[in-house]
Amino acid sequence: MANNAFDLIVIGAGPGGYVAAIRAAQLGMHVACVEREYLGGTCLNVGCIPSKAMLDSTHRLADAQHHLSRRGISVQGISVDLPAMMKFKTDVVKKMSDGVGFLFRKNNITHIAGAARIASAGNVEVTANDDTKATYSAGKILIATGSAPISIKGLPFDGKYVLSSTEALSIPAIPKKLIVVGGGYIGVELGSVWARLGSDVHVIEFLDRILPPSDTEMALALQKLLQKQGLKFQFNTTAESVDTSSGTVKLKWKSGDQTGVEEADAVLVAVGRRPVTDGLGLAEAGVATDARGYVIVNGDFQTSVPGIYAIGDVIGGLMLAHKAEEEGIAAVERMAGHAGHVNYGACPSVVYTHPELAAVGLTEQQAAARGPIKIGKFPLAANGRARGMDEPDGLVKIIGDAKTDRLLGVHILSAHASDMIAEATIAIEFAASVEDLARAFHAHPTLPEAIKEAALAADKGAIHI
Repeated sequence: MANNAFDLIVIGAGPGGYVAAIRAAQLGMHVACVEREYLGGTCLNVGCIPSKAMLDSTHRLADAQHHLSRRGISVQGISVDLPAMMKFKTDVVKKMSDGVGFLFRKNNITHIAGAARIASAGNVEVTANDDTKATYSAGKILIATGSAPISIKGLPFDGKYVLSSTEALSIPAIPKKLIVVGGGYIGVELGSVWARLGSDVHVIEFLDRILPPSDTEMALALQKLLQKQGLKFQFNTTAESVDTSSGTVKLKWKSGDQTGVEEADAVLVAVGRRPVTDGLGLAEAGVATDARGYVIVNGDFQTSVPGIYAIGDVIGGLMLAHKAEEEGIAAVERMAGHAGHVNYGACPSVVYTHPELAAVGLTEQQAAARGPIKIGKFPLAANGRARGMDEPDGLVKIIGDAKTDRLLGVHILSAHASDMIAEATIAIEFAASVEDLARAFHAHPTLPEAIKEAALAADKGAIHI
């Protein structure tokens, strides 16, 4: 095969793209992956990984400042070295990005650095950083270009005063006050980071609570805990414009008939993400998109043009790295004649605040709309391991079908909820019943015992409450 000819060209090396490239190589395809910025994409470089590094570092700080003394551990003279914290984050990112490069080499995947444009079905033109162009051919093309932060009218990003999530991970000095526009998971996670570091964090949300897609009860429970941690929330409010001429941010807001101005050092705009299709040449290639710019695909992840496929954030749906990974694997398996499949109903989500909020399956509201349900709850305060860890905040909520006992949803507000949700995800994937969770062994003492107890509670059989 010629040096510029491949079985598959993947455009984008984020979690969806690089995982798809590796799986395709495992299936015997000759694969190239085009990436214009950095291996690992947004998630690894300016999203999931660096944000979790910052969340973990600042959680340890908060623990030392407010909780260790209760356990007989005295910490004197604790301080924050923000440059060192940022360096740790950067080191983590570099190691992970280098790891993707290693996996490419291991699987004989050709990494092509540059910006891709689909010249036609089967042909991709790549413009390198030095503006030289080269055209590569492939039997199939997979678009995995991800998403980018949405900018809203009146609050254009400038990287200094009006920040996207990317800049909010690298603020050079701890702001005295930070306004966060948007109470979704990015807003509350990054708001938590800077609140722990000492910022006065004020969250402005258009709707009436944080985390609108989440189970209402669980989101409100987390909201109360975040308020105790110092975050301030202003709901039913629209951020209209900013004035930065004085060297600070003066944000004009409106709530009903009321208006006001909030002043801060910076404002983080975290109101959602848009598909990245800039410069791809989709219209010219005949690839159809919807009214919001998402690439339209069929059940095989194929676009309107035979031989061109798309996965991940660029096709919409849940904007989660693990969703993109599963789509990438399923797409290339189908290309190779295998039975790739994605069960979106078993896709977990996690908000990495403290405590964490993790969920899989239906919310109470979604489940109730389908028919009679039963609900079991168990507070972490009644869990021995949670008490021993001094992490008693939160609860587990189990939702089941009242007639069939089918497990419909699991919601966990707890320390380490991101780890605990794996059990529930497998249970949903295998169509377990609530009784299955209730009767399964759970080691003692562990946090997952709260899942067992919540399942027992759905049939009024909980032991420890």
